[in-house]
Amino acid sequence: MTPEPSSYSTRELSSRTWGDFEKLFRKKSKWGGCWCMIFHRLGPLPKSERRRLTKEQRVGRDRRDKKELIDKGSSHGILVYSDEEPVGWCQYGPKWELPRIDSGRIYKELSLDNEGKKLWRITCFWVDRKYRGRGAATAALKAALNSIKKKGGGLVEAYPATHKGFPADWFGNLSMFKKEGFEVVAPFGKSNVLVRQTIMP
Repeated sequence: MTPEPSSYSTRELSSRTWGDFEKLFRKKSKWGGCWCMIFHRLGPLPKSERRRLTKEQRVGRDRRDKKELIDKGSSHGILVYSDEEPVGWCQYGPKWELPRIDSGRIYKELSLDNEGKKLWRITCFWVDRKYRGRGAATAALKAALNSIKKKGGGLVEAYPATHKGFPADWFGNLSMFKKEGFEVVAPFGKSNVLVRQTIMP
């Protein structure tokens, strides 16, 4: 039987849920090497550092950096559970927390206005393969929006894909965001669009 979004439970990323986050990201080696640090950084690592460090060392550094941010309250996200098992994830946060977007050429060219509101970002998703297409990402998105509302609301933007498969597995798909009230603002590269919605507290 296919689970519905309402059948999942969600929890905020925190020092208390770090173990569940770690368990989820270790399920597949290539995701274990990500640790959702890309958007926390202004840009890629210098080539000299990439050459100096082995893959294992880079993965270990990303894991340590993520844990440090979480302990400081500088990394936000939603964990999705099915029967207490972590099966999905969505990262969100205020603009300053996820600055990588600002450094991109495409984003700079859009010259977007925050309309005097606090800007939040929803940057990425990941769902265990067995639960994809079963509402886990929708449950994560709904929980993230509710969390943003509790934190005072503001202008929320995301970068969903316009077709299934990669990069929708990372950024979510457009139809999911439209169902939650987001509107398309502009194209964002060849496979994505930028969407926004104002969340009132």
